[in-house]
Amino acid sequence: MTTKTPLNARSFLLITGILLIATTIRAPITGIAPVLDMVRASFSLGIAEAGILTTLPLLAFALTSPFSVLFARKYGLERSLFGALLLITSGIITRSLGNVWCLFAGTALIGIGIAFANVLLPSLLKRDFPDRIASLTGAYSVTAGAAAAFASATAIPIAAMFMNGWNWALASFALFPIIAMIVWLPQLSNHTAPSQASTSSMQNERIWKSPLAWQVTLFFGLNSLVYYVIVAWLPMILAESGYSPAVAGSLHGVSQFATAIPGLIFGAVLSRFRDQRIIAVSLATMTAMSLFGLLLLPVWSVLWVALFGFGAGATFILALAFIALRSANAHQAAALSGMAQCAGYLIAAAAPPIAGLIHDKSQGWALTLIICIILCGAMALLGFQAGKQRLIFNQ
Repeated sequence: MTTKTPLNARSFLLITGILLIATTIRAPITGIAPVLDMVRASFSLGIAEAGILTTLPLLAFALTSPFSVLFARKYGLERSLFGALLLITSGIITRSLGNVWCLFAGTALIGIGIAFANVLLPSLLKRDFPDRIASLTGAYSVTAGAAAAFASATAIPIAAMFMNGWNWALASFALFPIIAMIVWLPQLSNHTAPSQASTSSMQNERIWKSPLAWQVTLFFGLNSLVYYVIVAWLPMILAESGYSPAVAGSLHGVSQFATAIPGLIFGAVLSRFRDQRIIAVSLATMTAMSLFGLLLLPVWSVLWVALFGFGAGATFILALAFIALRSANAHQAAALSGMAQCAGYLIAAAAPPIAGLIHDKSQGWALTLIICIILCGAMALLGFQAGKQRLIFNQ
């Protein structure tokens, strides 16, 4: 049994900073959903235009993630993460200024900052806590989910305090990165570059030709697509089922917190299976069941949103696990990670505004939910294939 390195005061400070960064990676994106109707009314936005507010961060994830490692090699992990927090803070403030161009520009800045944090934090964990990666990743996941749940649940009450002041509700999210920056300041004296074990151009070229790599990528992409469609429109879906804005915001928070729970238990579950086919199909089925529930029995929405959050969160973890499990070495894993996150988020990016257009054409959310259920079926098939015990270049 491996003995874990004892934690000292510096380690505790670093872990605190990491967990505070975790509060910033989901709440600024998902927290806008409860007040989206107010935002639309302020700027006379169509529902598809409002969906772009969810699409912009996904495009930022896809397009800027590859550059984050290059940036960190020049300026160091610690300073790059501080820069990510600055971008997130700037984006939150810009988005809240009350102009339509600020709304979209600020959202894009938030996405770029979160993309940097998402890519660089695993390198930091690998460097400083190699024997605690599982436990810290679980704590990181729960913290991110709790912060997102808090943001969703408080958005409507804060807006109500300022007479439909949606911009005050969104501006309040800046507290997360500001506190994180204050606690992170001692880390700026370090200047550590991420691992040089990046993918080669040959690995990159080969990975895009692999059927298994595409199965993993599409599994990741479809899960992201369904997740961000529901995250963007869940309060409006619930409102059309008769829920008040405040209750819809609270239920949105329940779904966000539920996404974090699998991070605590999923690692142990994965290790008990020879392959992951049953898990992949079960999680896709769970997600589909939650959408059926929202469609047919909205009176039990608290159950359905919790089930959706758990299923989508666990599927995301499984998709990331596939990247390691189907790769023979670190170079392949890096190449597959780049492919899955770039192509996967690009697949998901167009979905929220398209879902909005479908809503406008069909005068309701039923068709959107049915399409997402069908995509869960496709995700189950892809997960069944990706879950077989094999490696990318040994198929």
